[in-house]
Amino acid sequence: MKIIKVDEKTVPISSEISNAFIDFSKMTASIVAITTDVIRDGKPVIGYGFNSNGRYAPTGLLNDRFIPRLLEAKAQDIINDEENNLDPFKIHDILMQNEKPGGHGERSVAVGVLDMAIWDAVAKIESKPLYRLLSERYGDGQVDDKVFVYAAGGYYSPGKGLKELQDEMKNYLDLGYTHVKMKVGGAPLHEDLKRIEAVLEVVPSGQHLAVDVNGKFNLKEAIEFGEKIEDYNLFWYEEVGDPLDYRLQAVLSEHYPNPMATGENLFSFQDATNLIRYAGLNPKKDYLQFDCALSYGLVEYMKILDMLERNGWSSRRCIPHGGHQLSLNIAAGLKLGGNESYPGVFQPFGGFADNCAFEDGYVSLPSIPGIGFEAKENLYTELAKIGG
Repeated sequence: MKIIKVDEKTVPISSEISNAFIDFSKMTASIVAITTDVIRDGKPVIGYGFNSNGRYAPTGLLNDRFIPRLLEAKAQDIINDEENNLDPFKIHDILMQNEKPGGHGERSVAVGVLDMAIWDAVAKIESKPLYRLLSERYGDGQVDDKVFVYAAGGYYSPGKGLKELQDEMKNYLDLGYTHVKMKVGGAPLHEDLKRIEAVLEVVPSGQHLAVDVNGKFNLKEAIEFGEKIEDYNLFWYEEVGDPLDYRLQAVLSEHYPNPMATGENLFSFQDATNLIRYAGLNPKKDYLQFDCALSYGLVEYMKILDMLERNGWSSRRCIPHGGHQLSLNIAAGLKLGGNESYPGVFQPFGGFADNCAFEDGYVSLPSIPGIGFEAKENLYTELAKIGG
């Protein structure tokens, strides 16, 4: 068993939308295809991967460092002999050879892209959906047959007023979502409050709406905004300040009594550990949003899950960022609390399999081997361009 080739391509996922910190007019993503010499249904097994939105394509890192390391590795060094399959943990170690600790930055994104493709290939070689493989190997053997998802939207965009924002959220509810999320922090406080109140007119209650600051606020702004929204009793108040400012999060937790969420821009086990140690988060009410596709992949994510358990956190408090199918598989196989969803943006990468049942805020998963990319036509069409 060996890897024959690794193909990479940079693709645009640009749009006119923006959050409080960045616009997405020039956003890109990397896609990779890892072709093996294993044959299933008369064709070589190919594992696919890509990076989540919000980080640009790590093209240079992939082609200059990480793909060459993978291709230069000896076949016996990337194989799990007992399972006669690729070994994601050995491959992770190979990818991280000669890399100093710290400085996680964009290299965690590049490794995450390859990690996603490796796990897709591993599950295909086993002829199992990834969520089932994860449950059998690392979980309790019982998968969640459906996963809670919420609709992330409410971006700022030219010409988008209160009515357009309400129509967007109504559409998500019509699609079967019960919870929605909107961006805040990119407009003056009084305008954002009007936007929140407009959405509260169309959702069942404040518990069905989350707001996302994307790290824009300083501590004074964070506390002031929290005081203004406290009585709305929102689902959560997300990533209020800089993701590495644990003191801001800890002080805010002394002022804001309702659920908060953060973690999508922490890209390593050590950063996640420091968040739990120092940010004052409550394991009974707050949510963690680590995205494995941006943070070295599923191998690193499982280390984070172990750390969380040791610190009194349930995996059900994890609802990953990214809205992609890898996190959906992890949620079903390792029993997370749910997954983000992008029904209207970041196509073709956002969203799930085309024909999966979607009802009352929950989505089912396809039963095909791998992560399930082949069951999402517009995404697989893009991926197959480099993997065929």
